[in-house]
Amino acid sequence: MWLALIVPCIAQAQVDLSQLDAEMAAPRTQVLVLGSVHLSQLPAGSDISAARLQPLLDRLASYRPTIITTEDLSGETCDLMRRHPAVYLPEDTTTYCPDTGEAARATGLDVPTALGQVRAALRSLPSAPTPAQRRHLAALFLASGEPSSALVQWLQLAPAEQRSGDGLDAALVARLRTMEQRPNESYQIAARLAARLGLQRIHPADDHTGDNAEVDDPAAYGNAVQAAWERAAPRARAMREHEDQLASQGKLLELYRAINLPASQQLAIAVDFRAALSDTSPQHYGYSYVSGWEIRNLRMVSNVRSSFADRPGARVLAVVGATHKPWFDNFLGQLQGVDIVDAEKVLGTDGK
Repeated sequence: MWLALIVPCIAQAQVDLSQLDAEMAAPRTQVLVLGSVHLSQLPAGSDISAARLQPLLDRLASYRPTIITTEDLSGETCDLMRRHPAVYLPEDTTTYCPDTGEAARATGLDVPTALGQVRAALRSLPSAPTPAQRRHLAALFLASGEPSSALVQWLQLAPAEQRSGDGLDAALVARLRTMEQRPNESYQIAARLAARLGLQRIHPADDHTGDNAEVDDPAAYGNAVQAAWERAAPRARAMREHEDQLASQGKLLELYRAINLPASQQLAIAVDFRAALSDTSPQHYGYSYVSGWEIRNLRMVSNVRSSFADRPGARVLAVVGATHKPWFDNFLGQLQGVDIVDAEKVLGTDGK
């Protein structure tokens, strides 16, 4: 009898990892997760000029990150997906992976070779790289499928040095100049901040390798999830309208403050993922959708963790779509030697 009573207790016992790092000798790592809008998806006419972004960049610079990660696929991940078209959808690589064709022609390098040369170049890079070294690194990053890091190098060149040479041809220079203006948070926030702080690269952390789940009827799947969203959407209408108003007025710091508030985050995930989980389709499509989302976030967080695996005490800024932030904060906060930084303390509040 007594054995029957204690067995459930044994089964429910869990190992406590929360104090495992209590006597850690290495310095603790600080991680700030910045929930971001996708700049390219803001309402038409939104002012996202450099002047409008400056207050946000000033706040982020005050945090002094030493590592910046973004919601981009790494060159290595894209190369993996392209090499396995039977496993990963070709349309996913087209959507999420940059074209490396021009850079391959300019440098003569395929993605694996370029990735290897990037690692070697970064290991030997002096504290004050020459313009030729920066142009060479920019070309290597483009060839490796990591354009955000290429832009980091390009932006640290004096205007007179932003030219062809050292692996950059006219086509790649034109591409970099286009990237300077493109409405993309990886470029206009992460890369510009990295260049301002003298960092050498961006660490791509996105993952879409979990997008290959088998769905028996994609149209029915999409309709079921969309219907769940539409039923819940009115609850967030006022919040969305306020965010759109801030964007249209060019109040980007205020917009980022708003979308990073815990209350805003809670409502945003409720009308998305909680709503999807209420889907009553026999195939449980909503559950499949949320499963894919969690797989993606787990793999993304692993990529963020990899960026500071050998750099205890780093100050990490993870720039990611705002709906990822609750998962990032939760998962990263469970890791050893990691402290999650309160975004509100960095971004400030209205009027401060």
